[in-house]
Amino acid sequence: MAAEIAPQVVLVNGAPAACISALDRAVHYGDGLFETIACRGGRPRWLSWHLQRLTQGCTRLGLERPDLERLAAEVRELALGSARSLVKVLLTRGTAVARGYSLTGTERATRITVRYAWPEEDDRASHEGVRVRTGALRLGENPALAGIKHLNRLEQVMARREWTDPAVAEALLYSRSGLLVSGTMSNVFMVQGSCLRTPRIDLCGVAGVMRRVVLREAMQAGIPCEERELQRCDLEAAEELFLTNARIGIWPIAALDGRLLAPGPVTRRLQRLLAPRLEEPTDE
Repeated sequence: MAAEIAPQVVLVNGAPAACISALDRAVHYGDGLFETIACRGGRPRWLSWHLQRLTQGCTRLGLERPDLERLAAEVRELALGSARSLVKVLLTRGTAVARGYSLTGTERATRITVRYAWPEEDDRASHEGVRVRTGALRLGENPALAGIKHLNRLEQVMARREWTDPAVAEALLYSRSGLLVSGTMSNVFMVQGSCLRTPRIDLCGVAGVMRRVVLREAMQAGIPCEERELQRCDLEAAEELFLTNARIGIWPIAALDGRLLAPGPVTRRLQRLLAPRLEEPTDE
């Protein structure tokens, strides 16, 4: 079942609003970036890391960079308005001043911030794990866009259309060349032996903030970890599998295409390490 989408607050360039220009380049071309920031206890999780990725995306796309102090203050203020919420930040290139793909250099970015209620969750997803399938769609490889969270999510929309079974939480996606990349809305990790592995995000996919957090926590805990090219055979050999994103933290995979798995010791250790940081958010 689709989550309720009615926002609690919508700001456009810091002012209450419900719409943007019909000529905004985000509408015509998906020309922009976004971040989804989980907020607990009235505070955003890892806000500085989200803003770092947004800044990297601005550099990559040649977008006008926002005032980061103002944006951070805006996100924090929205977070204060609710004990649990999701704050989505969208940065578009702004209203088109000429027809076509080319730029005039006079475009001015549009900043949109939206606060949503935290969706209802089943705690069993974190404890018992979730069912996952393999998606049929193959992600196109484009290093120029790999890693950043740009607004063109049509591949993910198409992948999500592949199933309607509410018992299936996510689908894993491969690239056109057969490399494991991610889920439709998550990053994926596997444990082989004592080593934690996750796909490299250098050809396609989003380098998630929670993925970065998990890699840091694993390294600090002395868990061997690596980013590398992974294929179907690696997935089949994995002893543990789990998903991450900014909202869910870590979801163990309990079943993949009918293959049953159990949350393993590495997954459980990382969940314990992350638990206090998820409940009491900090920027570091």
